[in-house]
Amino acid sequence: ITCTSSNALQVVESLGVDKVIFVPDQYLAKYVASQTKVKIIAWKGACEVHERFTGDELKMYRDADPSVQIIAHPECPPDVIAEADFTGSTAHMINWVRDKRPKRVVMVTECSMADNVQAELPNVEFVRPCNLCPHMKRITLPKILDSLVNMREEIVIDPAIAEKARRSVERMIYLKS
Repeated sequence: ITCTSSNALQVVESLGVDKVIFVPDQYLAKYVASQTKVKIIAWKGACEVHERFTGDELKMYRDADPSVQIIAHPECPPDVIAEADFTGSTAHMINWVRDKRPKRVVMVTECSMADNVQAELPNVEFVRPCNLCPHMKRITLPKILDSLVNMREEIVIDPAIAEKARRSVERMIYLKS
């Protein structure tokens, strides 16, 4: 079954089992394990963006301004989560900022995410410990337009593999029903 950071706990608990193998992110797995009684067996992978943040880095932000609010993505290492005032998926962090309206916030995730929230909430000052994702930056609106106009970059998947992948995503979607 597929999950996202915002529904990983729900997915794990929906399986009705004692143990779950969780891939690909060890830090999200550790975070989910802290929220459930299900034993999580984590693969040692990690997001290169979230893995670069450190708890010591966040302590420096707090030392510079004790009133700053720190919110972190659950794919961050445990020392980062320990320093955070709130931990949640990107959507949960955005909702937290909307609801709490902190004066200053450090949003510990890919830095362009804070740009999006800043546009909506101009009265919130975002301190940006910026780690860019090189993979996310490969996708641009001009490239998408070019691909659609010129019918380029088609990805062809074997139908048998596509069916198995589709079932994994559908199982996740049906949890919300």
